[in-house]
Amino acid sequence: MTGSVSQSALYRLLTFLSPAFPIGAFTYSHGLEQIIDAGGVGTAEELRIWLKDILAHGAGRSDAILMSQTYRAALAGSVETVRELAELGLALQPSKERHLETSAQGTAFIDTVIASWPPEPKTTAGAVFSGLNNGNHAMTEWPYPVALGLVCAAHELPEDASLTAFLQSFTANLISAAVRAVPLGQNEGQRVLAALEPVIAKVTAKAMNAGLDDLGTSTFLADIASMAHETQYSRLFRS
Repeated sequence: MTGSVSQSALYRLLTFLSPAFPIGAFTYSHGLEQIIDAGGVGTAEELRIWLKDILAHGAGRSDAILMSQTYRAALAGSVETVRELAELGLALQPSKERHLETSAQGTAFIDTVIASWPPEPKTTAGAVFSGLNNGNHAMTEWPYPVALGLVCAAHELPEDASLTAFLQSFTANLISAAVRAVPLGQNEGQRVLAALEPVIAKVTAKAMNAGLDDLGTSTFLADIASMAHETQYSRLFRS
């Protein structure tokens, strides 16, 4: 589902991807804190380059593909496919902390939606959401992009807008971490976010035309940083 965003859909997207939505996103840095501590990112330009690679070649791209595939599986009414995508999303994490980052946020996201924004179970995707979150066979752990893809489909939000909002939120959260940890000025952080707008647009378009065979990352330094962060002596963030 693509196209213009209705007022209701916009309201829900702004809510679900808001920093105020209680998933604890502000406590995660995606390994960025370790890179900053090691001297790999110390300026706004270095941050822009780092995040561009994460979006185009790392978790940004792969998570967008997972989210898109989940969205479409939910619209098709495939409970098992969504369950398999959730298991795949957890299995793909390269480190303990990255597993925590996606599973803690995804599970908290689903729990909050159940408590505050339950989708209409009469729709096809709403029935998938209900089937995976009720009864003896309910999922107990969700990777964040799969959780978000399912909820956006169940609330009938446009796919392209949902992917864009997800990637913008992901990027803004990492910029916020860098503003605190480098530190950078707030205006420098906003300039980085503005510079990454075309990158996010391109990743969104590619994710909507990709399949599961396209999953994969080549951001080895980011993966190693997330592993090294587990034993970092002094730290502000959980990942």
